[in-house]
Amino acid sequence: MNSYVLALDLEGTLISNAMSQIPRPGLAEFLTRCAELFPRIVMFTTVKEDRFRKIARLLVDERVAPSWFAEMEYITWHGETKDLKFVPGVHPQHVLLVDDFEKYVHPGQEAQWLQIEYFDYPYGSEDRGLAKMLEILAERVVR
Repeated sequence: MNSYVLALDLEGTLISNAMSQIPRPGLAEFLTRCAELFPRIVMFTTVKEDRFRKIARLLVDERVAPSWFAEMEYITWHGETKDLKFVPGVHPQHVLLVDDFEKYVHPGQEAQWLQIEYFDYPYGSEDRGLAKMLEILAERVVR
C-alpha cells in the first residue's frame, strides 16, 4: 500500500495563478486519479488559506475539480521554502511535493520534489503537464 502523502502546489501547477484562476487542462481527472493513488493529499501553496478555499470552491462549482478539493487539508507554513516537516503526522521522506518552482524546495528534500512544467500564458488547452505528472506519480507509487 502506498504510504506517501501527496502535497500539491496551486499556482503554476494546478491553475494559472490566484488572480486569473484558469484551471489547468485535465485538472479534474488529475485530482480524481491522485485520490485513487494517495490516501492523503494536502495543499501546500503560498496562497493564503481563505483565498485558496474561495478558488477551490469556484473550481468545484465549475465542475473542473472534484467536490473534496474544496475541503482538502491545507498546510499552514512559514519561511522561504516549503519544508515538508510542516505536514503533520508524517516524516518528510513520506511526502511527495508536486511544484513548478525549485526555489520553494527545502534544502535536503530535493528527492521528494517532483517538478511539474510551469502552467504559463497563453494557458493553452493542449497543455499536458498534469497528464505527464500523473504518469510520474503512478510510477512512484508502484515502486
